[in-house]
Amino acid sequence: MFASAPATSTEAYTRRDGITDVGLAHFQRAKPGETITKEDLFYYIYGLLHSADYRSRYADNLGKELPRIPAVKTFADFMAFSKAGRELAHWHLDYETVACYPGATLDTGKVNLSALPDEAFRVTKMKFAKTKDASGKSVNDKTTVIYNERITIKNIPLAAYEYVVNGKPAPEWVMERQAVTTDKDSGIVNDANLWATEAMGNAKYPLELFLRVITVSLETMKLVNALPPLGDAADLR
Repeated sequence: MFASAPATSTEAYTRRDGITDVGLAHFQRAKPGETITKEDLFYYIYGLLHSADYRSRYADNLGKELPRIPAVKTFADFMAFSKAGRELAHWHLDYETVACYPGATLDTGKVNLSALPDEAFRVTKMKFAKTKDASGKSVNDKTTVIYNERITIKNIPLAAYEYVVNGKPAPEWVMERQAVTTDKDSGIVNDANLWATEAMGNAKYPLELFLRVITVSLETMKLVNALPPLGDAADLR
């Protein structure tokens, strides 16, 4: 759903739906006698796009053309997808304000976390701890992330890595972006710590963001795994 900005400070916002009347009519015809709003349909689509069943069924199409949006058989299933879409939107839009994952342990050595100065939360590059597999080979231990030389995050549930965004588990996106990097071509330094202190006013922001995204990932997968099957849903474009 979209809203256009006002031309002046006194002009009211105008709401513009991202769902066309034609699109809504398709689904209203598929569910005669039921009331479906554009907002219901918007969140239905958002929920549907997270369905493992949907992604599997339309895997070939999704890489070549605009997504097909099937209409599930029952109104109850429609509303289940719509309700899940609303909840998914909450987690994905409000990721910066959701609770940090409480099950993680922050190892700060002999110093209490609350006693650490702001500079102790500076991050250069988060990395996984190492462990040995059955053959004795060194592999990443994704239950433990070394945040910096003073802070290690332990007891990260492996289920948090099941939520994949553009081919990468969501927590790993945070690890990649909340870092200090230098662009090879321009030489420009991108320092997540500057954003944390100057824009967010919180030196702990990268650490807290990682912990929040664990929560988002777990809650996302709970919703995704509870979605109803598509069954013999009919394709609508």
